[in-house]
Amino acid sequence: MTDSLNPYTVAKFLQEHPEFFVQHAELFSTVEVPHPHQPRTISLGERQILTLRERLRDFEFRLADLVRNAALNEITTDKLNRWCVRMLAEQSVVRLPGEVALGLAEQFNLQEVALRVWGLDLPETGVGTPVDEEVHTYANNLIKPYCGNEIALIPATWLHKKPASLAILPLRVAVGTPAFGLLVLGSDDPERFAPDMGLAFLQTVCILASSALSRLKLPENAPNT
Repeated sequence: MTDSLNPYTVAKFLQEHPEFFVQHAELFSTVEVPHPHQPRTISLGERQILTLRERLRDFEFRLADLVRNAALNEITTDKLNRWCVRMLAEQSVVRLPGEVALGLAEQFNLQEVALRVWGLDLPETGVGTPVDEEVHTYANNLIKPYCGNEIALIPATWLHKKPASLAILPLRVAVGTPAFGLLVLGSDDPERFAPDMGLAFLQTVCILASSALSRLKLPENAPNT
């Protein structure tokens, strides 16, 4: 070795010459290194065992997280299925929007759910109450669900009780088409709908609610009654 001896060159040499430990296997039991958590030394072999144990604990923690997440996903899927069944089973045009909102609130323990739609075959009362152009513009510009604490937004005022956090979901027949409504989810938990939360679940709710309500979509140029 022509380079000066230092930790880097030693480590590099051992990496490039793994046969070194085959030729000097006795080092595993004779060379001692500091214990990572105690004020004593241990052999290289013991140190390797400790490293493997720590890795095993990490894998166990990750596996526990995966099992827990799988259980939560199974519960969420079951609730979504129950909600879908409720919407599919409702035959009444007047009652369908209520089943969409009420079923969602009950299945996912929400403080309140509000719904406004337009261009559907519904009376202009309740969920069919006309909204102004500002709401139409907001809904059309809402490409993905909004999550946060902006309770001053017009859709937030549709909730009877002021929420600590809320989600606003645009309803569309298909991606890129104008919105035909807004679904507002209110919670008394300020972290329930945090601005940085993942949106996969809410996107699924958007698709399912939109599909259910699009059955009431009026033909083009038909009057909205």
